[in-house]
Amino acid sequence: MESIAALIFSLLVLGSVVYLLRGKGLREKYAFLWLLVGVGCLVLTAMPGMLRAVASLFGVEVPSNLLFAIGIIFLTGVALHLSWEVSVLEEEARTLSEEAAIQRVRLEELERRVEALSLPPADGGSNAPAPPAELHSRRPTD
Repeated sequence: MESIAALIFSLLVLGSVVYLLRGKGLREKYAFLWLLVGVGCLVLTAMPGMLRAVASLFGVEVPSNLLFAIGIIFLTGVALHLSWEVSVLEEEARTLSEEAAIQRVRLEELERRVEALSLPPADGGSNAPAPPAELHSRRPTD
């Protein structure tokens, strides 16, 4: 009965990974890890003596303890990797928001200059201020 439940679990993991991959809910770089977990569960389910052999090879008395240790190491690695990715994305978001704020200030300044140029001169003459040279000499940075 236990092996049937483990087999169903392994098939559910594999099916879920394939479903998420097809629906673009899981990126390829993570899919490999989860496919590896699903195949590993399937292999251990199909050959239960393999876990006992590997456990005795490492000197572990209870095979399920080895399985838990491997799971803890794997999940710790996943958590560490995801923490690193979150840090990278936070830095990217901060940089993008700073760049957006700078662009907003530049746009507001340009709108003020355009508005100043479009107003008729107060003295009735045609001495409209010339656009600043920096408007023509500046090139976008990216």
